[in-house]
Amino acid sequence: MTSDSSKIMPKKHPLGFAEHDHSSCVSDGLVAAEAVCAEGGLRFTPVRRKVLEILLQEHRALGAYAILDRLREAGFGSQPPIAYRALDFLVANGLAHKIERLNAFIACVHPSQSHTPAFMICRLCDVVAETQSSPARGALGDAARASGFKIERTVVEAEGVCPACLAEAGA
Repeated sequence: MTSDSSKIMPKKHPLGFAEHDHSSCVSDGLVAAEAVCAEGGLRFTPVRRKVLEILLQEHRALGAYAILDRLREAGFGSQPPIAYRALDFLVANGLAHKIERLNAFIACVHPSQSHTPAFMICRLCDVVAETQSSPARGALGDAARASGFKIERTVVEAEGVCPACLAEAGA
């Protein structure tokens, strides 16, 4: 990961919608994952690494079976538990997120930071961009506090049209 936060989170568009050197997403993501695993004493096995690499290759959420197909092509086997175990590990350790609406997964763009992500999903091209969310500070947080409820996890997913698709449509 780079220390320049503008490369992590562009001001104009969240990573995924912004023009950027995508090859650095893959290499920086793998380096960050190695660091997270080393700090936590976690095993970053070849299968886990390959699944994360697959997720880092695009800013699109992938289902477990699409990941399994790519694992098979790379010589890692074809049993669904292979993909699901790797995905469970990546999600549990903040290296990937599950996009509930799509029942699919995407690599985390901030794996070394504690954060509450929000996802913007383009309904035309399926690109998914991750950005920061602060539900505990907004109306949801106010409602939770008023009722004595403690929020432990939120999933914020917005569906719409990304800047590239809007520009292509001339909107």
